[in-house]
Amino acid sequence: MFSEQIDKFINQKNYPAFSPKAVFFDMDGVLYDSMKNHASAWTRAMNESGLPFTDYDGYLNEGRTGASTIDGVFVKVHGRNSTDEEKEAIYKLKSKYFEASGKTETIPFANELLQKIKSQDIEIYLVTGSGQATLLQGLKEHFPGIFGQENMVTAFDVKHGKPHPEPYLIALGKSKLNPWEVMVVENAPLGVESATAAGLLTVGVNTGPLDPKVLHDSGASLVFDGMKELYDNWHKIITN
Repeated sequence: MFSEQIDKFINQKNYPAFSPKAVFFDMDGVLYDSMKNHASAWTRAMNESGLPFTDYDGYLNEGRTGASTIDGVFVKVHGRNSTDEEKEAIYKLKSKYFEASGKTETIPFANELLQKIKSQDIEIYLVTGSGQATLLQGLKEHFPGIFGQENMVTAFDVKHGKPHPEPYLIALGKSKLNPWEVMVVENAPLGVESATAAGLLTVGVNTGPLDPKVLHDSGASLVFDGMKELYDNWHKIITN
């Protein structure tokens, strides 16, 4: 079942074979159960700034940098990008509400999957549009021995956030691997678009309220109903 979809991707790209040597992970909604708090914080910050925004919009915009998210709404409402001052004010408000939402739990089976991958001597990278300091600082505590600065790409490292391919192309460059030697784990449509635009096989894990079809339509070769299902089927994917 998995082999057919993986082979389809490999053939479409005219790659020699799928030979995974690294897995690139998104953070929010993949490693941390943080999206409900991000979405709520964005909604409050936008609405208080006179901008229409809903929690569902937050999930649809997941993966964008904060600046890109704000600009996207400004273009729709005002026909222009936001100023630096407007960006700073709204993102400061969003961060305040996010920090006030309390401790963010990890996604069930995320750490187990990371440890399994590490035991297989497969490299692990983080590719996130987030610049949320508390989550980035908590990676060492919540996922010990997995992430170092050398294998992370965050909002601070890119000019163009997801769905632009730049975040995943930077990670690919860091890894010094070929595209067919990398697999991406994403939960957001824009993240899937970013990874597939970078030429990478992408697995979607649906951990939020979106219809899984959205992840398929964005380009995910495989879609799983949460991290546990991916964990349970990991061996079948990796030994394609």
